[in-house]
Amino acid sequence: QVQLVESGGGWVQAGGSLRLSCAASGSIFSPNAMGWYRQAPGKQRELVATITIGGSSNYADSVKGRFTISRDNAANTVYLQMNSLKPEDTAVYYCQATVLVVVRKDYWGQGTQVTVSS
Repeated sequence: QVQLVESGGGWVQAGGSLRLSCAASGSIFSPNAMGWYRQAPGKQRELVATITIGGSSNYADSVKGRFTISRDNAANTVYLQMNSLKPEDTAVYYCQATVLVVVRKDYWGQGTQVTVSS
């Protein structure tokens, strides 16, 4: 069982920056992929960015050029640097980890609120 602990959310004015962190623990296997998703009120959860254990990353079009995902494999920690934040980035951000050992298992963090004011 993998536990994900997120930190770094908060309130910021438009144009500002925040950095989210998510540490994975509880498994002897490093997650094959880790990422961030977000869910705004009244909307479905959507992908923000993912990164594999090899460092390959993927971004939603809406955050390309503004957000950067990175990963410390030794610490099983993933980061999301968010710059040039917009009010539409306001959401609960969830950390996600995928462990693939015979079968695939996905794990989720509890979520951290990011609020961007105009």
